[in-house]
Amino acid sequence: MPRGRRGGRVSALEGCREEEAPPAADAVPSVLWASGQQPESAAELILLRGIFEIRRDSCDVVLSERALRWQPIQPERPTGDSKYNFLHKEEFIELKDIFSVKLKRRYSVKQQRSGTLLGITLFICLKKEQNKLKDSTLDLINLSEDHCDVWFRQFKKILAGSTNVLAHSLHGISHVVTATLHIIMGHVQPVDVCTFSTTGKFLRFGFSAMFGFGGRALALAEEHRWMSPNQRMDFAVIKALAKLKPEECEISFLPFNDPQDREERRAQGSLKSDCNDQWQMIQGQFLNVSIMAIPCLCSVAPRGLAPNTRLNDGSMALIISRNTSRPEFIKHLKRYASVKNQFNFPFVETYTVEEVKVHPRSNSSGHNPEEEDGPHETATGSSFPWNVDGDLMEVASEVHVRVHPRLINLYGKSMEETIPK
Repeated sequence: MPRGRRGGRVSALEGCREEEAPPAADAVPSVLWASGQQPESAAELILLRGIFEIRRDSCDVVLSERALRWQPIQPERPTGDSKYNFLHKEEFIELKDIFSVKLKRRYSVKQQRSGTLLGITLFICLKKEQNKLKDSTLDLINLSEDHCDVWFRQFKKILAGSTNVLAHSLHGISHVVTATLHIIMGHVQPVDVCTFSTTGKFLRFGFSAMFGFGGRALALAEEHRWMSPNQRMDFAVIKALAKLKPEECEISFLPFNDPQDREERRAQGSLKSDCNDQWQMIQGQFLNVSIMAIPCLCSVAPRGLAPNTRLNDGSMALIISRNTSRPEFIKHLKRYASVKNQFNFPFVETYTVEEVKVHPRSNSSGHNPEEEDGPHETATGSSFPWNVDGDLMEVASEVHVRVHPRLINLYGKSMEETIPK
């Protein structure tokens, strides 16, 4: 007799015995499909392939660019056993539906820090009904530390890939094979790096930052991590637009000086006094403030969030959106996906700078992460959300951003010649 199958939390054959036909189509979770209905996979790049136990079956598991696929490893059966073959068709999960991953461990009383490794757990977003979402899990069981570590790292890279603007700016695309070719050919590209600090305290390194709308949208997305990456970002952008409001702040910046001009002024002994005089300050209500040391090419902005910025010229793009109506601001955002100039609006200002200081004038609209609505009026102790390279950074006071020319070398090649003017 075939061995009984333990009910899985994500299963296309849940509650069935091997001898029985599969349940009706309406009982199958939408995250899984039969192999005849799944997206085209012939042209997809295979990232990893290995063996895991899934719902007590040893499975051949394949991780590609778009999906995770698995199929039970079948013993030899007589030819023509169609019922057995049907019950072991390939199942899959699209990567866009995976919103988190963690290592699965078993802990005992004596193991307080690290338990026995069991495998990997994937957290999946299921579409329960048309406008409702439900989260579930899938366990990939394998006791090998090395095997699980490779797969775990790959899943973490994929989940973080939606904000990988550095790879796009260097390679034109976030693609493993393209990056490998740059390494093989020895293409080394120096890249500018920014430092973020507040009141003399170092916060982090980075390449790009957004304050205002960009920071609020990311803060909202982080509160809905149970959604898939694309779903939570779409939700967060729509909700941030619905609650669109400006930040009252003061922005000081040091305009960028061409290195050649700087050397001439240094030779004349006038660099120090000129720098003190060149600091400029603007204040008012701003919907969004972007500070970019790289072009920030991405899928939503093929030309880049800062198309006129270069990877290693020692400058940053300061892009300011002053307070305006919601329809006008949405028009500005839509321009990023087109060939039109996204900065050709009366409320948008652009500067090329070396340093920037952003100082919110009060804490009246700070962000409290415990509130679902994100930024709101709070008492003292509130913080303001920043989007730094897709990571949420919350700061309660002034942030000082400074560019460091050619601080690191990365494998890649400048994409300036491919960026439409």
